[in-house]
Amino acid sequence: MPTTKKPKKITTHVLTEMKKRGEKIAMLTAYDYTMAKIIDQSGIDVILVGDSASNVMAGHETTLPITLDHMIYHASSVIRAVDRALVVVDLPFGTYQANSKEALNSAIRIMKESGAHAVKLEGGKELKDSIERILTAGIPVMGHLGLTPQSIYKFGTYSVRAQNESEAARLLEDAQALESYGCFAIVLEKIPAKLATQVANSLHIPVIGIGAGGGVDGQVLVTHDMLGMTQEFSPRFLRRYLNLKEDMSNAIASYCQEVRQQKFPNAKEQY
Repeated sequence: MPTTKKPKKITTHVLTEMKKRGEKIAMLTAYDYTMAKIIDQSGIDVILVGDSASNVMAGHETTLPITLDHMIYHASSVIRAVDRALVVVDLPFGTYQANSKEALNSAIRIMKESGAHAVKLEGGKELKDSIERILTAGIPVMGHLGLTPQSIYKFGTYSVRAQNESEAARLLEDAQALESYGCFAIVLEKIPAKLATQVANSLHIPVIGIGAGGGVDGQVLVTHDMLGMTQEFSPRFLRRYLNLKEDMSNAIASYCQEVRQQKFPNAKEQY
């Protein structure tokens, strides 16, 4: 019998080569074993264990409440399911902003306790010391600019960022700085498409967009939004590929009805 060829493992180097070849990078979120296994086997390049688990899995209004222990739990579950994708884990709010030593300790915990492949953090030039310190431990770092949900109380809104000239110039400077510090990729969230394209063209590292247009090197969405499991959140950039909430609701309603009508289980479904 022919042996099954193991799927090619995605690494930070592979992502850089994909950008050079003009191949677009596909990235989605996952927080548990079952979903991560399906996503990985479907051919995704990068899985983000996002602090969006605070919203999607725990029901919080913002990403701020989720802890480092929570992120390690979710990341560990995802890692056990993945054969091919690069798994990136968000450093949660409060685990890297205070000082670079705390940032390094947080990143080390994620890598050692979950087996993840890289970490992601939000911010620009102000994170220079933290990024460089994490990199000294051999831990790959992904940046995140534009709309940064951990700073929601600072900005007070989830509206599009970097629309004026000065903020756009600052974002471009931050992106170039993140590359110079050693980040292997950057996520740009909810910024004008023209600016995002300019940023992607100015960098050698991949730029992944969410609400940043099609001129970047790849795209990321929250899986639960993309599958239509959540319906409350409907920004312009979100395309729903399924209406899974409706399908699941109908299936559960049918199950309830058949249990109550004693149609389940039938004779073939018993021992």
